[in-house]
Amino acid sequence: MSNALRVAKGPFGRVALLDMDRPLVRHAHPHCHVLLKVEGADTQFSVRDRIVPLRDDSAVLINAWEPHAYAHYPGQPATIILALYIEPTWLQSFRPNWRASGGPDFFADSVGGTTPKITRLTRELAEAMVQEPGNAATHELLLVDLMIAVIERFTPWQEMLPSLRLRALGSGVDPRIRRAVDLIRLSPGDVTDMDSLARDAGLSRAHFFRLFETTLNVSPRVYLNVVRLEQAVLSIVDGKESFHCISERLGFSAPAHFSRFFHDHAGSTPTAFRAASGLTGRNFETPR
Repeated sequence: MSNALRVAKGPFGRVALLDMDRPLVRHAHPHCHVLLKVEGADTQFSVRDRIVPLRDDSAVLINAWEPHAYAHYPGQPATIILALYIEPTWLQSFRPNWRASGGPDFFADSVGGTTPKITRLTRELAEAMVQEPGNAATHELLLVDLMIAVIERFTPWQEMLPSLRLRALGSGVDPRIRRAVDLIRLSPGDVTDMDSLARDAGLSRAHFFRLFETTLNVSPRVYLNVVRLEQAVLSIVDGKESFHCISERLGFSAPAHFSRFFHDHAGSTPTAFRAASGLTGRNFETPR
């Protein structure tokens, strides 16, 4: 079963070392997302409608809000993957225009050939997470070097400007879509179906879906699941809330449904993800 081996979280976003032997459903993240092979079998991801390889000499590069899935084939051996979910504001602290990493066109292509330096830094970060799971300072220093190498290799960063879409979202979004987004962010567990969300926005279902996807680049359902997943990650890593409470707050009818959702989107059970975050030795509830 796929699971998280280690998870590091901080101002940079998060880094997960995942042992993957099953597919993930189509999903998205609000971060630029980089996938690097550490060891095991060569594998592949589906990014939008294209299958791209993840090998020793290639990286999978996914823009913020870009739909993708892990396309693990039945019977294929497992792969250990270093998955980076990087906050634009953290990258901005190194180069102001790296805030563009939160936009749709940061990576020009969804796959690229790695360099020996990227391969070495990937291995060093993975090994540090396994051997020194509590050494957050070392993890972040290694991540800085790795992300600089990735950006310099795979993006025309010197020419980039922050996304017009991101700037438009600050003020120019249709107020009906903004209302729907605010409802999802404020209380994703209260969003029971897309028809109700469209009605609350004052739009027909078809017009709502069209306008939402044009504005945000993802469907309302994918956006809802992104918000649910990100809130779940924060609560699981924080470690103060039981899985039953997280499940209920995010709108799942049973903890088992939440556990399956999390595994299908994050590549790990909630229990393993919490343990991999270093929160061990506590009496947390395990979903059945």
